[in-house]
Amino acid sequence: MSEQHNEHQDATTSSGSPVLDISHLDVTFATDTGDVHAVRDLTLSLSPGEVLAIVGESGSGKTVTARTVLGLIPETATVGGTVILTGTDVLTASGHELRKLRGSDVSMVFQEPSTALNPVYTVGWQISEGLRAHHRGLSRKKLKSQAIAAMEQVGIPDAASRYDYYPHQFSGGQKQRIVIAMALALGAQVIVADEPTTALDVTVQAEILDLLRDLRDKTDTAIVLITHNMGVVADLADRVAVMYRGDLIETADVRTLFSAPREEYTKQLLAAVPRLSITEVRGLVHDDGPAVPSEAGDAATQSEVSSKPVVRARGLEIVFPGGIGKPDFHAVRGVDFQIAPGEVFGLVGESGSGKTTIGRAIVGLNRATGGSLTVFDHEMVGYKEKTFRPLRKRIGFVSQDPAASFNPHLTIEECVSEPFTVHRPAMGEAERRTRVRELLEAVQLPASYAQRYPHELSGGQRQRCSMARGIALDPELLIADEPTSALDVSVQAAVLELFRELQEQFAFAALFISHDLAVVDLLSDRVGVLYQGHLLEQGPGAQVLQNPQHDYTKQLIASLPIPDPVEQASRREVARTLREH
Repeated sequence: MSEQHNEHQDATTSSGSPVLDISHLDVTFATDTGDVHAVRDLTLSLSPGEVLAIVGESGSGKTVTARTVLGLIPETATVGGTVILTGTDVLTASGHELRKLRGSDVSMVFQEPSTALNPVYTVGWQISEGLRAHHRGLSRKKLKSQAIAAMEQVGIPDAASRYDYYPHQFSGGQKQRIVIAMALALGAQVIVADEPTTALDVTVQAEILDLLRDLRDKTDTAIVLITHNMGVVADLADRVAVMYRGDLIETADVRTLFSAPREEYTKQLLAAVPRLSITEVRGLVHDDGPAVPSEAGDAATQSEVSSKPVVRARGLEIVFPGGIGKPDFHAVRGVDFQIAPGEVFGLVGESGSGKTTIGRAIVGLNRATGGSLTVFDHEMVGYKEKTFRPLRKRIGFVSQDPAASFNPHLTIEECVSEPFTVHRPAMGEAERRTRVRELLEAVQLPASYAQRYPHELSGGQRQRCSMARGIALDPELLIADEPTSALDVSVQAAVLELFRELQEQFAFAALFISHDLAVVDLLSDRVGVLYQGHLLEQGPGAQVLQNPQHDYTKQLIASLPIPDPVEQASRREVARTLREH
């Protein structure tokens, strides 16, 4: 602990008086199965204008530490130490003092926007809520203009007209941007960002990181960054703290940590980061050669896949009605692709591009409205639920947001066993319980977690449970919608290896939806790039990622952060040039 204390003192004296000073923080939760020691004797400080990244695997205590800064620890917790925020000890502050601190002095970007946003209020009302609480004299017109400005600041298109939209009308990445807008609206001195870019595609992620960087530079805002993405750490952080099972095991400036990590666990974290096969991006800016038409690329790849694909899309159109007085929304426009038995087809693109819409249409959760979409030779345009239902047991689905897809009133065992209840009603209770425990162990979770509830798990642990439910029925086709987005890098590496082993063992086909190009490059046989409902190009992963033909694909590649602070600074400039091109 003396080493930790010395690092704490060095950080404080080198940057002046800290805006956040955590000293000997200790947090223990009382649960039905015994006490859980979430944070042990942690000491850290944060100076004005500094970005401190806290990294570690799921359950290491990162989010508990972040929530303690805002006084959001539940009553079942026993907390010791001090957390001094702008001169106030958060742990001993009254409810009134905490309400004054939250929003104006410190704000938080939560990990899962679907649970952070209230589904029955518009996003404009929710952004304005903090402004109303702290500035009671503001007129309704002024509140609306400031909320719209915050939405525009984080890149919400057509913010003025979408002010009155509800959360369900935004994609996952757009909801994350709304949550960031809520944190920025009051101009807090400290922003605690818990996985702020997890649900974002790499191009929007790059813009959000630029936004946070500009905010830090212009307003001297201090940022506590909780993340499992080591590329994001390399891109944004000044200093890094590594946590493992509640202990702070290493702190260092970002360049030192990446070039000369001291602890073995830190070395393992860095080694587990998936890396893109292409690392040199400078040539992307100067490549002005003619683009190969996407039709030619499609023709080349179509001949490589089976003549009887599991999924085939031809001119696929998905249109959502616009409502009274509003135009229809074209989510997917004329998309052609197919997935052969045993093939992994990776689909990448920004938030709102139609990736998840296509995945949900394949399993019948969205209606395909035009063209043709066949799943196991069953036409999905105009399909009838009665005829499609027998095919559902042949399809697994891993949702993007496990917190929203799990019933909070059911245990993990009950959640994971739902497919058995629906499709294998004859399965006995003992057999079902045994199978659930096997599935949990397959996704690197202890069998004892079966009796926990979703809220008792970390975000990454819930995502692993979602994957266990997706493979429960040994599917022939798996729709994996951002299956590793919430996982820390070490667990992500294990789950990706597990995915590959399961895919090789059971030979199921998969539509792998992701904004992480490195993951898609690692797992996929072929890759498709989707933008605003159009499939720009597709082909073998090496062809698409090493010889991109479309400017948007080049932006995707250059915007992917890599775990090297020096190289990432160069990539950041290339990505910015491509965005402005």
